[in-house]
Amino acid sequence: MLHTQIKMLYKILADITVFVHSFWIVFLFLGAVWGVKSKVIRIFHLSGLFFAILLQVFGWYCPLTHIEVWLRSRHDPTITYMGSFIIYYLEKVVYLELSQTTIFIFTIFLCMFNAWFYFKKIRWFSFKLGRGD
Repeated sequence: MLHTQIKMLYKILADITVFVHSFWIVFLFLGAVWGVKSKVIRIFHLSGLFFAILLQVFGWYCPLTHIEVWLRSRHDPTITYMGSFIIYYLEKVVYLELSQTTIFIFTIFLCMFNAWFYFKKIRWFSFKLGRGD
């Protein structure tokens, strides 16, 4: 009985990890929206984008992926998967195979878009407050 409860706890923790991972990805996409208003969020967001680039450049997986795989293996070793969180779950939804190169290009694009957004919004806020050109 206790063994079954512990296994279920691993499953719940793995599901929570997927949930947190999903929100982390959304934050990387939309963090600039909140980052232009808060320096703390901006630093956290830009650090996350930098970390995403490091993961792609060195071919590493997100630590959340490792945590989830470990938790799922503790729950039921037959349902674990190898590979990236993004690849695994996006393939399930979209039915497309994404190469590491595609993910890398997309990550660079995401960083460039967020940099543009920050630059545009910060300049706009500075101008609106009378401190800009």
